[in-house]
Amino acid sequence: EHNALNTPSLSQSLKELTILFLKLGFTAFGGPAAHIALFHQEVVARRKWMTDQDFLDLLGATNLIPGPNSTEMVIHIGLRRAGWLGLVLAGACFIIPAMLIVMALAWLYVRYGATPQAEWLMYGVKPVIIVIILQALWRLGRSAIKGTTTILTGLLVLGLSFLNINPILILFASGLLVALIENLPRWKPSSALFALLSLGGYAVPTLVTTPFSLWILFLTFLKIGAVLYGSGYVLIVFMHADFVTRLGWITEQQLIDAIAIGQVTPGPLFTTATFIGYLLNGVPGAILSTLGIFLPSFIFVALSNPLIPRLRQSPWLGAFLDGVNVAALALMVTVTWQLAHAVFPDPWTFLLAALAGILLIGYKVNATWLILGGALGGLVFHLFG
Repeated sequence: EHNALNTPSLSQSLKELTILFLKLGFTAFGGPAAHIALFHQEVVARRKWMTDQDFLDLLGATNLIPGPNSTEMVIHIGLRRAGWLGLVLAGACFIIPAMLIVMALAWLYVRYGATPQAEWLMYGVKPVIIVIILQALWRLGRSAIKGTTTILTGLLVLGLSFLNINPILILFASGLLVALIENLPRWKPSSALFALLSLGGYAVPTLVTTPFSLWILFLTFLKIGAVLYGSGYVLIVFMHADFVTRLGWITEQQLIDAIAIGQVTPGPLFTTATFIGYLLNGVPGAILSTLGIFLPSFIFVALSNPLIPRLRQSPWLGAFLDGVNVAALALMVTVTWQLAHAVFPDPWTFLLAALAGILLIGYKVNATWLILGGALGGLVFHLFG
């Protein structure tokens, strides 16, 4: 029942999954798009575990459920290859190496992050991160805009996002709005728009610091993992709303540093959660944050895998996802704008950002090398500037 082209024994399949995804967990740099390309190369082209069509079906399914797309692809492949044991093992092997690397970097950050050398490294890295996010926004935006409905929804969300409304409510309302408009020609969109505007009453409370609790930390990341649609970059919106604004546990600077660490390490971008967990409560915080944000993915894959053929054909689900995606991008624009204020204190940072943009867009330089280059640029400026 593995739906693969060749089906060895269960123990052999589990061993193969372990070796492959541990290797990728330590070496898969470059974000979700790069991960998907690597998986295709390893699983379809090299190992012939499934056909191109099987792979595309799984990829389509990951876009219809919340959570990190590339990690969910790993979990789907594990389930197809070796059932429930494969599901757990493949996902864990992909996540754990990245989690351990991020924990080690978080330890270094906590120990040395306040020293001038580390500050200057981050001074050079942060402008590069903003450029990488902007490029992702541009690339994702071209595929997210499907017509007039999605454009107008995106603009509406952009306006509402400055009113400090809860991002989860905005995402779901946008998905519902686009699904209704696209599927019911006689539906009066004005009433749906009114419903979306009325969500202004559900503003996120600001500047009220909540006492730290491991339980709240775990539940917050569990909630984020359960509702986050789109790329790993959308995670920035949720973490800003929850940990900077609502709980007041981290600063905008710490959030940018967390994103940088998530970018420069292999494996899922969602291990940014590991970094924040470690900042707040050491190893227990890191482990609970990681468990919280990834647990929903395992559950969603297990539930959705049998439904994939029907999910792909649903115009309602497709339109709902279009609305969620365009709203997520609009929210990302707002948060990136807010974060940029803390990142560009002088002309040197603008110069670094411009150089990163030229290398990223003009020469397709890998984001990891750009981040390392930014760190080096910050250090050079500190020594000779």
